[in-house]
Amino acid sequence: MTVNIGGLSFQPVLEGPIVLGTTKGGWVYSSQRPSFEARLPMFFALEHPLTSSEVGAVLGIKNEGADSAMETLTSFDLHELAENLTKTQAFEAFLENNPGAWELRAPTEAEWRHGHAQKVIHLNAGVTERLADAPASNYRGAMMDGRPRPNELLGPASSQAAAIAVHPRKPSVIAVTSVPLERPLPNVVARLVLSPVRTGTAKRVPDNTDLWANVRSEVLWTTVLGIIPSFLIPVMRGMSAYATEGWVNLLFGGLCAGFFTGAIWRPRRSVLAYEDAAQFLEDSPSDSQ
Repeated sequence: MTVNIGGLSFQPVLEGPIVLGTTKGGWVYSSQRPSFEARLPMFFALEHPLTSSEVGAVLGIKNEGADSAMETLTSFDLHELAENLTKTQAFEAFLENNPGAWELRAPTEAEWRHGHAQKVIHLNAGVTERLADAPASNYRGAMMDGRPRPNELLGPASSQAAAIAVHPRKPSVIAVTSVPLERPLPNVVARLVLSPVRTGTAKRVPDNTDLWANVRSEVLWTTVLGIIPSFLIPVMRGMSAYATEGWVNLLFGGLCAGFFTGAIWRPRRSVLAYEDAAQFLEDSPSDSQ
């Protein structure tokens, strides 16, 4: 069922789960962890970013230039545009036929990826799109029901919004970045989604990790992949004396090798399931992801 509001055509995105983040254990992937399952209700999304003519039609401004994805929209402009749409008869008619509270806003990362997986949401290569989420260094504290992540940051990051970017040459490579709330940037676009308002306490990814579990794992793999081979190599080459006389150098070399392997490989982490989050939040504020 397509929903038309203010000349904008919103396509349905079916409810269901989606997994965000990566299970790769290397340190270079730490900003993409922990991997978790988000469960989203059905919502509606624009297939493509807002164009100049679409924005002009909503605001009653005639567009005389080329009609292309609008790159001058800030997050505040998008909010104002959504406010104007909520005052239309089409939006009021939608609310009459769809009980509950609904909102017009930018998509969250979970909504964007869910809509993209269903081939409803499209974004050209080399383009960045504004999201409703606040920026974050990783997925700790992320919302597991797809609602916008609030901005709980201080300093310059408090004036930023999360954004999703498509690689200019590899469209399958999609990354999360951030953009200024109040300033437009080249190749930064925006779209709207019509999404049900989530009520009640948000189910979130635990803020902390199980530090000691990670330390034990790191000690094990640094020993297995770094320290032990460092001592075995001179022994296997007939230099057993050096294994005892130069143990300091071998230990240091083993630690360096272990740290290097940790940057690119460690055992995969598990995915935090939606049902498990409640247990983590009640029993402990941390997990081992």
